[in-house]
Amino acid sequence: MSRLKIKNSVVFTLLVAVLIGFIAFVEKKEDSKVFHKLEVIVGSISDVYFVDEKEIVKILENEFSTLKPGTPISAIDLKSVEKKVENHPFVKDAEAFKDLKGNVVVRINQHKPIARVVRPMAADGYISDEGIILPTSPKYTSRVLLIEGPKGEALLGKKDISKSDSELLELIHFIVNDNFWSAQISSLEINQKGDITLYQQVGKQTIEFGKPIEIEEKFKKIEILYKEILPKKGWNAYDRVNVKYKDQIICE
Repeated sequence: MSRLKIKNSVVFTLLVAVLIGFIAFVEKKEDSKVFHKLEVIVGSISDVYFVDEKEIVKILENEFSTLKPGTPISAIDLKSVEKKVENHPFVKDAEAFKDLKGNVVVRINQHKPIARVVRPMAADGYISDEGIILPTSPKYTSRVLLIEGPKGEALLGKKDISKSDSELLELIHFIVNDNFWSAQISSLEINQKGDITLYQQVGKQTIEFGKPIEIEEKFKKIEILYKEILPKKGWNAYDRVNVKYKDQIICE
């Protein structure tokens, strides 16, 4: 073996040894760290306050005895902390990690309610922007689109409507994501057959929408009602408007 090869081999061996030593030093230093404090950070969503940071801190401190100052930080199971936080009905997902100061930081993303299902004889519930069914909260109420009627109430018997009621979820998104319609449409009533009636903030007309299909086309007809028909006939000229039939607006 040439001297050059021997020299390269020795250098490589030394580098590997240094690297192993450094890793061992870092691991030993990490093991010697102790827990300092718990920080919970809830990602902000406009008008959503269902996840309270102080409440999460209290839940975790009661659940995990290792979350006490002076505990070796290596003894804290971050995956278990994440799972506990994600049991909260309004937590979409959570990430727990350790920082350089010995803190355990938990970052939380919330579910965002976009509609509330109203039941006169039972507890209400929310629908999230992803179609997840959520409970109500005794601490906070979100001002969102209301859903009523027998088929609407039945939604709360499900965990997720993103697949089973995807067309309804699309309709809800269409309304809440439009500045005008979100201000104008106050509630939906869904009868036993799945036909939808829209109720307005301004105007006495009920709008018979039918099934949640051809959504854009039907709202274009409602725009014609507002821009061309009601200004000429009067805003209180009709009690009922039907847009569920193709290429027709029926006013009565």
